[in-house]
Amino acid sequence: MKIFNSLVLLVFFVTALASAQNKNITLEEIWDGTFRTERMDALNSMNNGQQYSVLNYVKGATQIDTYDYKTLSKVNTIVNSVDLSDIDSFSNYTFSDDETKVLLATNVESIFRRSTLGKFYVYDTKTKSTELVSEEKIQEPTFSPDGSKIAYGFNNNLFVKDLNTGDTSQITFDGDKNKIINGITDWVYEEEFSLVRAFEWNATGDKIAFIRFDETNVPEFSMDVYGQQLYQTQTVFKYPKAGETNSEVSLHIYDLGTKKAQDVKLDKAYSDFYIPRIKWSNDANVLSAQYTNRHQNELDLWMINAETLSGNLVLAETDKAYIDVTFNLTFLKDNSFIWTSEKDGWNHIYHYAKNGTLINQVTLGSWEVTNYYGYNQKTKRIFYQSTEDGSINRSIYSIGLNGKKKQRLTKNTGTNAASFSADFTYFINTFSSATSPPEYTLNNAKTGNLVKSIKDNDQLSQKLSQYKTSEKEFSTLNVNGNDLNMWTIKPANFDANKIYPLFMYQYSGPGSQQVANRWNAANDYWYQHLAQQGYIVVCIDGRGTGFKGADFKKVTQNELGKYEVEDQITAAKQLGKLSYIDDSNIGIWGWSYGGFMSSNALFKGNDTFSMAIAVAPVTSWRYYDSIYTERYMTTPQENASGYDENSPINHVDKLKGDFLLIHGTGDDNVHVQNTMLMVDALIQADKQFEWMIYPDKNHGIYGGNTRLHLYKKMTNFIHDHLGANRNIKNVSKEEDVKIKG
Repeated sequence: MKIFNSLVLLVFFVTALASAQNKNITLEEIWDGTFRTERMDALNSMNNGQQYSVLNYVKGATQIDTYDYKTLSKVNTIVNSVDLSDIDSFSNYTFSDDETKVLLATNVESIFRRSTLGKFYVYDTKTKSTELVSEEKIQEPTFSPDGSKIAYGFNNNLFVKDLNTGDTSQITFDGDKNKIINGITDWVYEEEFSLVRAFEWNATGDKIAFIRFDETNVPEFSMDVYGQQLYQTQTVFKYPKAGETNSEVSLHIYDLGTKKAQDVKLDKAYSDFYIPRIKWSNDANVLSAQYTNRHQNELDLWMINAETLSGNLVLAETDKAYIDVTFNLTFLKDNSFIWTSEKDGWNHIYHYAKNGTLINQVTLGSWEVTNYYGYNQKTKRIFYQSTEDGSINRSIYSIGLNGKKKQRLTKNTGTNAASFSADFTYFINTFSSATSPPEYTLNNAKTGNLVKSIKDNDQLSQKLSQYKTSEKEFSTLNVNGNDLNMWTIKPANFDANKIYPLFMYQYSGPGSQQVANRWNAANDYWYQHLAQQGYIVVCIDGRGTGFKGADFKKVTQNELGKYEVEDQITAAKQLGKLSYIDDSNIGIWGWSYGGFMSSNALFKGNDTFSMAIAVAPVTSWRYYDSIYTERYMTTPQENASGYDENSPINHVDKLKGDFLLIHGTGDDNVHVQNTMLMVDALIQADKQFEWMIYPDKNHGIYGGNTRLHLYKKMTNFIHDHLGANRNIKNVSKEEDVKIKG
């Protein structure tokens, strides 16, 4: 692979040289794999720090191969499914800590967004033998630290299998579907705290901490499943909507010696609270647990003695809005810990003593730490990703634990993401930008210097050079007193003397980002397709989005859908003043939160937007889950006006333009109920609209021909109601818009 310089990139992707770029991107090509990118699957750094492993697919078989970091040459095949008599293939793998055993995942099926069921085998690298963990499909199997045992979830209970004896012990017994869950999270924790496994081994493997969920009183939600059968079935699960009863959670520690589980009782009285994270420290008898109140504006970090079950509150953060929960807690050898926080207005790294005394703030500045990669005990350096070279970019840095001698390790401007070797000698960098598909390189972790190229997408870039494509132009637009990040894609044959319809995309959810200098694949190909048809496509990140400081992000507190909608409407009006924009033909679309936004924008901005598409939208925050919604809105009982005044279902009477509403009936996240109630409200308001329902499809609306059908549906709607064929010569339109490029 070669690192493309800007000139080559311009030739491959940006310019519209007629001789080279003469093909149009078709919708079929977007979804049939024509533009598929090369990638590295299941990358794992080996303990020696000199090798890494990946999952490879070779001639219908799966195998785990190791490679030398320095030479990139293949060292070994650890296991190949061809050599296993009882396994046809496996889809993922996990090493024991000492790497003598590998857990192989087979027959995996999804439950919800992150949770799965599967059959798992333990492969012994010394004996070359395999052992089935359980005859049943299980959840979240996890090695003990010494690799001698595996804990897992099954039927809402926890089990431990001893790999030496083959014996399996059940350690909880009260698990009951839609009532009690032990060690695996309920639906709302999984979705909103990004957590499925709610149990952890301690350092010596003689104790397991776990969270118990009592969802007995949580209201149930049911979804019809149509399939191909004569009678539909139903999926029924507990789903706490905003203001409704949550699971009652409790923390427990199971002792494998005594075979007893004990409840953790803390000195502080909590009611209606969450335990979003648990993690053992390096001390086998000290468990950390994070507790947050229902409003999520108070976060407590406890250190719990596993013998006495007494807790020490070492850190207590509060915020006028909310506190984001992360996985960035890291314990050092002395049990001091690294923590990230927005408490100074920007997300930064802090170092605390084990008793919670602040040692120092490691990073500081008007920029965000966006990923924490780890700490090198030997060199006392921290590795992280940040927005230091602009909020739309990501670069990799290292810095001393004392906050000194910071060094930028990546050179290219765009989006860099790192995977470090176990000893922090090397890192594999994944780089992409709006004009460069992902490139994988091996870099020196001390200097950042390129060691070798691993994998590129040169062939994809060369293929794209045959198509008529346009530059994604990054800029800012001053809207309601803020310089908002924006990208624009114009037709390759753009003529400033013509007028073009404007099609806007956004997501707009709290802390999100769509205006980013990265490779966006499918949607960007669609926008290129639309630009080829004569549309100007624009995306703007308004107030409430992320990576520009806490104040910018949290201004929408208690008013989701107010300031974000105002920004999209104002931006559309300003862009409509441009000489080449047809201000009578401005459309907007979005998915999920973006669908909530596009609906609101069309209704509230009925003098600005002529059409909108809403895919899987929230139509009232009263219908969405408790953890997400209340984080930003508190409860409906406390903030009824915030819920109702900003929900599109309450503004259907304002509809003037053309509206397309799309949803999947199997959406366990944003329930199709949102669309059904919106449809009824539109009917009662005597408003004409179009809608599309995808049977049994979840929030992602995919599978088989579904995505192609969906994007054809949306594209046809855009052609019918926004009409790029209306381009005309502009003769006298005045313009007073300042776009900063």
